[in-house]
Amino acid sequence: MPRFSSPSVPPLSPTGRSFLTAASASVRRSSPPPLASVRSHPALAKCIFTSFNSDLFDQVISECNEHSLQLQSLIRKIEEQNLDMQTTRNEDHFGAVIHHLSLVRNKRCLMAYMYNRAEIIQGLRWKVGPVLPQEMQEKVNYLEEEYFKDHSAAIESYMSEMDLDLTVDMVPPKDPYIQVRVLDDIGEVCLDDHSISLAKHSLHFLRRTDAEPFISQGLMEEFLE
Repeated sequence: MPRFSSPSVPPLSPTGRSFLTAASASVRRSSPPPLASVRSHPALAKCIFTSFNSDLFDQVISECNEHSLQLQSLIRKIEEQNLDMQTTRNEDHFGAVIHHLSLVRNKRCLMAYMYNRAEIIQGLRWKVGPVLPQEMQEKVNYLEEEYFKDHSAAIESYMSEMDLDLTVDMVPPKDPYIQVRVLDDIGEVCLDDHSISLAKHSLHFLRRTDAEPFISQGLMEEFLE
């Protein structure tokens, strides 16, 4: 994933930095509240997750760099004319404001894009388990895939330390055992207290905690008579 980097230009003076600080404050006052956690979002299963748009991301980064160049050029022009940065309201001032607000808007759009994808990737851990489905692996980039692995490892480490499985039902089930139908040939599997052969279309009576990982991966389904 590309990183935002400022172009190589001379640093701004204190008055130039104060201009940016004041403009940033006005933007922050109009900022929307943070996005809700996707893990609790009811539409997670229906979300549309597309491939990472590297081309568009790079285009926005280039546009940000151009806005940054133009912004700093206008601020230095105002300083060279010995004008008061706080009170000057000429074409250079308003041009700098436009470039700054465009830069902030683009940055917020990029951050929202990355944040939304990260939230969906986190939610997938609770939906499909520690392994991304093949269709999702084709849509994430390398860093997003590593993020999913690190997030999954952190959850596994916490559950192991606490001796608690957070991926099972949040509401206590009426029966700790369920009847399941196998949807694909899984083969011989070692459970906590025994081993079992899970052949396609076979029916089994398993502990819910043993069946949940296979159900979340689409390899089993609960069989209701």
